[in-house]
Amino acid sequence: MDDIYQRSLDRHRETRGKIEVHSRMRLESMDELSLAYTPGVARPCERIAEDPAEAWELTWKGRTVAVVSDGSAVLGLGDIGPLASLPVMEGKAALFREFAGIDAVPVVLDCRDPDEIIAIVRAIAPTYGGINLEDIAAPRCFAIEAGLQDVGIPVLHDDQHGTAIVLLAALNNAVRLLERNLGDMKVVINGAGAAGRAIARLLTCTDTSDRCIPVGQIRICDSRGIVYPGREHNDALKEELGALTNPDAERGDLRDALRGANVFVGVSRGNLIDRNDVETMAPDSIVFAMANPLPEILPEEAEAGGAAIVGTGRSDYPNQVNNVLAFPGLFRGALEARATRFTNAMKFAAIDAIAESVEEPTKKRILPTPFNRAVAVEVARRVAEAARASGVCL
Repeated sequence: MDDIYQRSLDRHRETRGKIEVHSRMRLESMDELSLAYTPGVARPCERIAEDPAEAWELTWKGRTVAVVSDGSAVLGLGDIGPLASLPVMEGKAALFREFAGIDAVPVVLDCRDPDEIIAIVRAIAPTYGGINLEDIAAPRCFAIEAGLQDVGIPVLHDDQHGTAIVLLAALNNAVRLLERNLGDMKVVINGAGAAGRAIARLLTCTDTSDRCIPVGQIRICDSRGIVYPGREHNDALKEELGALTNPDAERGDLRDALRGANVFVGVSRGNLIDRNDVETMAPDSIVFAMANPLPEILPEEAEAGGAAIVGTGRSDYPNQVNNVLAFPGLFRGALEARATRFTNAMKFAAIDAIAESVEEPTKKRILPTPFNRAVAVEVARRVAEAARASGVCL
């Protein structure tokens, strides 16, 4: 691992970042210059002034996303600030380009007030076709995302919805492989932040009225144990999650919640459970330990405890639950359809596309590889169809 860190540092120093801007027009003569800039550029400006929709064809708006962060919740590093988050945002932009042919621009903001961030993003929105909110801490991320839904272009906090989409695709294939029924299963989510909330809301159908995954029972845990309504020290988010997942106010710690559970979903921190805890789960359990870089339990430990299917957020183990399977196709589909926002139907279209990209799942392969370029294409196609059917396109 230390070698990876050093080689990455050396590579970044060598390339001085991961992205750059290239002109799409030749600029090798006065005629070419007059077409790209003055005087010729006046005509596309006039067209857009007459009809703003022309910007989607005459500028980069229709193929460009802003990756916006305040650096307050970066990977496993926490609150490192906007400047230190820039390598991650550049990386996200590179992934957009590599897997979906989308140009993306890192925009790191030196402010924390949700209203100020909303105002800034509103001000820059005309430049882009979509906004990817990234690595913004909960609960601020919820207010920011909600406050931007009427900006006229799709806005998505990927740490929430990208994670939830790929996780549900993995769960669908795991359940299909084990010939189980989600309606009979107990799911335990450890981590009551952005990703945990999004997963819980999709599993409980709170985020959709036209599609439902009928999970039998859900419990969500944080560092104080099982979240329940009326628990001391609950903030508004925990109160919402408690009412959503535990209306009977079941109490206890994470280990209490795991007893008899069929599925463990970890979106928290490393080394929280061991094989003995997995042994208390139901037979043929499913474990998704997605904390990075160290998962809540290592796959070999989970398997030793009896887990039938194990996934992590790491690329050096099978079944990596990686957001890159979702966000490139999600945004490409939204841009192709000229969607004004993301709908739940678009999210479920992405879930189905990712899951069905693995024709014959195995215990070591319930998700497609991130390097399967066909995944983003299929996600984009289905997302665009869902957007048009939802009536949210320009």
